[in-house]
Amino acid sequence: MKKKWKIVILITLLLVITGAVIASIRISQSGIVTVQTGKVARMDLTSLVTASGEIKPRNYINIGTNTIGPAPITGIYVKEGDHVKKGQVLARLAAVQPRADLNAQQAALNSALADSAASEAALKSQDDNIAVAQAQVDHDQADLEQKQADLKRAQELFNAKLIASQDFEAKKVTYDLAVATLEASKRKVQQAQAARAQAAAQLASAQKKIAQNQAQVARSSDVLSQYEAVAPLDGVVTDLPMRVGETVVPGVQNTASSVIMTIADMSIITAEVHVDETDIVSVKTGQTADVTIDAMPNKVFKGKVIEIGDTALVRSTGVAASQSQTSSQEAKDFKVVIALDIPEDAVRPGLSCTAKITTAVRPHALAIPIQALTVRERGQLEQPKPGQPVKTDPASLKAAKEELQGVFVVRNGKAEFRQVTTGITGTTDVEVLSGLNDGDQIITGSYQVVRTIRNDAKVKVDNKAVAPGGPTPA
Repeated sequence: MKKKWKIVILITLLLVITGAVIASIRISQSGIVTVQTGKVARMDLTSLVTASGEIKPRNYINIGTNTIGPAPITGIYVKEGDHVKKGQVLARLAAVQPRADLNAQQAALNSALADSAASEAALKSQDDNIAVAQAQVDHDQADLEQKQADLKRAQELFNAKLIASQDFEAKKVTYDLAVATLEASKRKVQQAQAARAQAAAQLASAQKKIAQNQAQVARSSDVLSQYEAVAPLDGVVTDLPMRVGETVVPGVQNTASSVIMTIADMSIITAEVHVDETDIVSVKTGQTADVTIDAMPNKVFKGKVIEIGDTALVRSTGVAASQSQTSSQEAKDFKVVIALDIPEDAVRPGLSCTAKITTAVRPHALAIPIQALTVRERGQLEQPKPGQPVKTDPASLKAAKEELQGVFVVRNGKAEFRQVTTGITGTTDVEVLSGLNDGDQIITGSYQVVRTIRNDAKVKVDNKAVAPGGPTPA
């Protein structure tokens, strides 16, 4: 009986001791936070900006019409996918009236040319008449001088009583007749000169009519040329919505009846993507990019940024933010154009694509997992010591609200907040510029722990839950 009681007492004592040990362990572990950790390490970091868009030619032109009014298509000489050369006639529109106008203007020009030729001949005839009249003046002038000499000799003989008075009068009459003849010849020269001036004026008027008619012919020719659709560049017909017999309406942009076809220069193929407004500041011209096309899986095409848009586009509509009627708080993107190193016949315009633009590269950079970064207010890190009064002045309260970016470092079994300065961000890691050293053990998980753990909290490291590819275990 006594032996039985001894066994019961011994078992009871063992149970009490075991319970005390368990209670002691639980009390000692109260307030300990289980964490996952990784080590600060050096690695090559690449910062990428990912954006989606579509394949587009660098240069494409919608072929429409500048005709005076609507006109039906009488002929289309290409089909979609054809290669065309600059200056090649692609289509023709009905042009009966403009062709008739051109013929009328050409006839008027020919008439003006004929009038000009007649005026030029008349002017030449007047020049000949002036020459003949001037020769007659020269002849009459010489004859007058001869008659003047004869009159002078006759005067001397008459004064010497050597000739009769009737002979002297005859010489005087002959002289007066020569003077009158010379005056008549001079007036004929003046008349010929006046006629020449009139002929010259007629010629100038005819030449002006020629210039006017030439301008009208040029205008009519230009109007007629608008009824032919001509390729403005070497390229490929990428869209052909119209058919023979349909009417093209000029002056209405981006409507189904205003565009005959689209010609694209496929010598330079681009990916036009929309980059989020938070990432656009990192994108610069000349940066390289890897572009994947949805229709061509497992292929990556190299490219280079050649253009960055300055206008924000509303994401839901694609309209410029300055022209949008929706809320200004809606997400916005910026257009980025990437020139692709890709064969001309390898892709088609309009294919969906995704671009990964390399905005920065840091070889052998000090890096930590992105999930290790957290933010704390300064007041949460600097708790007042027991017995120390809490500062309530505005400056202290404002300073306590200051947000600090950093990580928690495991030191002596406690979580110690360490403020850090970061650099570029890779896919899963971020560059650390200051605040940490290579090999430091930092808390990387769980997500809830990183967001809620307090400074100087006791921690217990358990990296068994770390998934493959996660932070480097301590």
